[in-house]
Amino acid sequence: MTDFNTRARAIELVIFDVDGVMTDGSLYLGDDGQEYKAFHSRDGHGMTMLREAGIAMAVITGRRSEVVRIRMESLGVAHVYQGQRDKAPAYAALRAACGLEHAQMAYVGDDVVDVPVMRQVGLAVAVADAHPLVKAHCHWQTRLPGGRGAVREVCEELLAAQGKLDALLQRYAARLDVAEQA
Repeated sequence: MTDFNTRARAIELVIFDVDGVMTDGSLYLGDDGQEYKAFHSRDGHGMTMLREAGIAMAVITGRRSEVVRIRMESLGVAHVYQGQRDKAPAYAALRAACGLEHAQMAYVGDDVVDVPVMRQVGLAVAVADAHPLVKAHCHWQTRLPGGRGAVREVCEELLAAQGKLDALLQRYAARLDVAEQA
């Protein structure tokens, strides 16, 4: 965990894959061809906590989906790259747009298409149920699988390493205290 903490302290932007990271990788298709995805609400709140702590977020995903656009907009994710089968060019464009060094960026992935970006970032994270090649190229691996709390785990561990988690959680506890007094 020491290597994780050292790397995590430098992170200013976290990049997430979608299918298999923010979702469990299942693709639900309706008779009308509409694609549906299930996102874990606690993962979304972890991303909200990142944003509140001043850590930027991005998504680079191989598929295109209107539901991803809507979900990322609702979470305040400013940089969304969809339809990126080769994720390296999107990563290069994102890095240039944000003016960040590799060491300031983290990537969370689950499948072999994520490895080229994972090999460049300062902190590469694999979800628990990631492909073995992804696990071989990560700096840290979650205990939880994609779509089942892995994103929240990443967010909280990153915030803890940066010394920001306790203050965020205290704000929620303070809100609870105020509500109980009312």
